Amino acid sequence: MAQKIQKPRGTMDILPEQSPLWQFIENKAHNVAKRYGFSEIRTPTFEDISLFKRGVGDVTDVVQKEMYTFTDRNGDTFALRPEGTASVVRAVLENGKTSDTMPLKLYYLINCFRYEKPQAGRSREFFQFGIEMFGAADPSADFTVITTANSLISELGIKNVSLHINSIGCPECRPKYRAALVDYFSAHKEELCETCRTRLETNPLRVLDCKSPICSALAKDAPKTIDYLCDDCKTHMDDLKLYLDGAGIKYEIDTKIVRGLDYYTRTVFEFIADGIGAQSTICGGGRYDGLMSQLGGPALPGIGFAMGITRLILAMEASGVVIDGDEKPVIYIAPLGKNAVSKALSVTESLRKENIKAECDIMSRSLKAQMKYADKIGAKYTLIIGDSELETGRAQLKCMVDSTQTEVEIDSVAKYIVS
Repeated sequence: MAQKIQKPRGTMDILPEQSPLWQFIENKAHNVAKRYGFSEIRTPTFEDISLFKRGVGDVTDVVQKEMYTFTDRNGDTFALRPEGTASVVRAVLENGKTSDTMPLKLYYLINCFRYEKPQAGRSREFFQFGIEMFGAADPSADFTVITTANSLISELGIKNVSLHINSIGCPECRPKYRAALVDYFSAHKEELCETCRTRLETNPLRVLDCKSPICSALAKDAPKTIDYLCDDCKTHMDDLKLYLDGAGIKYEIDTKIVRGLDYYTRTVFEFIADGIGAQSTICGGGRYDGLMSQLGGPALPGIGFAMGITRLILAMEASGVVIDGDEKPVIYIAPLGKNAVSKALSVTESLRKENIKAECDIMSRSLKAQMKYADKIGAKYTLIIGDSELETGRAQLKCMVDSTQTEVEIDSVAKYIVS
C-alpha cells in the first residue's frame, strides 16, 4: 500500500464545516474596510527576496531565520511573502499609485509563510487581514487605522480585548534611545540569552520583547522609549491619546511593544485578547514613515496593521461567539425513474437560477434513502417526482418541519417555497 501523503507541518486544511466561520470573518473584514474607505489590493504570493531584505530588515528574525526561499530555473531568488506591507509598498511604487490623491487606503486578505515552531495561534502558513494607509502623517491617521481594527474586533463579537500603544520614536530620537538601551543591556550581557546577545549588536529593540524569563525580567527596568522621544514624536503621541480619549477608546501605554520588523517608526500598537494562550496578540501594527523611500520611492508616510485570522477564531471561541453554519437547502427533489431524473435535474437547475438552494438525487438512491438524505442535509421541503407526477405535471410538496403536504405545479414550485 502506498504511503499516505500528509499536509506539511504548520499548515492546515480548512474543511467545509469550518469554512462558514472563515467566510464570516472575511465578509466582516471586507465590509469594515470599505466602510472606512479602504480599497482591496492583491499582490503575488512570492516576491524578489531583496524586497523583504530591504523592507523588513536584514537583521530581523523574519529574514534571517523564518523566510521560505527558492531559486527558479532562471537563477533568480524569491521568497514566499512573510508579511503583507512590503509587497503593498512595492505594488504602490511599481504601479505609480504614489501620484494618486492622498491618503491612499488599501486592504488585503492574504496567506503568508514563516518557518516557525507551530503552536496554537501560530503556523507556518497563516492568513491575515491587513490595511495600509499612505500619505497621511497626522496622528488622526493613526486614530483611523486603530479604530478600523477596533470596529472589526467588536463586530466579530470578541470580548476581553485591550489596546496597547507605544511610540518608538523617529530617526531623530531613536539613536539616543538605542544607545541608552545598548548601555543598559551591555551591563547584563552575560545574563541575556544567546539570541539577545546577537540582537544587542544588530537590533537591540528586539531584546525588549524576548520571551525568555530572564530577558523579560531585565527588560522591565530597561530605558523606556517614551522617555527619549523628540518634541515632534511626543506631540504626535499626545495627540493620538487625545483622539482616542475623545472617542472613548480605552488603551494602555505599553513600553514593551516595539514590533518585530525594522520599518516601524513612532506609533506601534497591539490588540491583545485574554484566554487564547501565549499567542494573544490578535492585531499588530504601527507607523512606517520611512519604508516608501527605503524601497526607492518618495518620502511618503505610511501606517497599517495585520490581523491573524486563526487568532481571531481563537478569540471568538473564547468569547463564546457562535455563527450559523452553511445555509441549508430549501428543497430536495426526489426522482423515481430515468425520466423523472431528467425532470428533477431540469427543475433543480431552474430553481438554482432563481437563487434558490436546491438539491436532487444524483446517487441513484432508493426513495427511502433519498428521504433520509433530505432530512440529513436539512432540506426545508421535499418534492417526489415519479411517473404519475410526470403525467399530470403536479406533485406533493412536503414541509419537512411539520410534515404537511401541498399539491403544486412542478414547473411553478418556486412560488410555493419562496416567502
